Amino acid sequence: MVIKVYLATASGSTAIKKKQQDVVGFLEALKVDYTEFDIATNEENRMWMRENVPGEKKPTNGIPLPPQIFNDQNYCGDYDTFFNAKEDNEVFAFLGLAPPAGSKEAQLAEKALILQNGKDPEEHHKTSAEECNGDSAAPEDLHKTSGPGEAAEMKEPSEKEEEVEHKEEDSEEPLTEDEEHPVTEDEEQGEAATES
Repeated sequence: MVIKVYLATASGSTAIKKKQQDVVGFLEALKVDYTEFDIATNEENRMWMRENVPGEKKPTNGIPLPPQIFNDQNYCGDYDTFFNAKEDNEVFAFLGLAPPAGSKEAQLAEKALILQNGKDPEEHHKTSAEECNGDSAAPEDLHKTSGPGEAAEMKEPSEKEEEVEHKEEDSEEPLTEDEEHPVTEDEEQGEAATES
């Protein structure tokens, strides 16, 4: 994939020149391969850029200003969207490229993936280490299970386990006389008949 940067080498605007230098300088610092296309000296480049910037990204006059950034035929954005991606450490995502291993963007992408999937590799390592050391699980971890290569996940307690838990909960508080001998509907009707 080729990153294409459309810019104007002969621009009278210092703001446009500064934006172009910022984009090109940052791509060079990241060692991203890119190709510059000059719209000031080549009419085909200018027409291609204007035709391929999406309508919602064009200014009100309909003529997009450089720099405009593409990944092959896919539009990435203009200077403002590039700047926002730069500030958010998401330049490689903005460009449609995979971030290099160990980069800040790769670490952020990994964290986002963990949040999305709900699995943290560090939890897996902790659980595996505890299992290897023979450490017993904490009471709140009794229902956690893990297989080889999986992070610990919560499993639903079986009916039998729920019964045991309910019995333990019930046995903690002494029962009142009414709770020890609950009255059934038949007994209630019998008592009502004898009272009349």
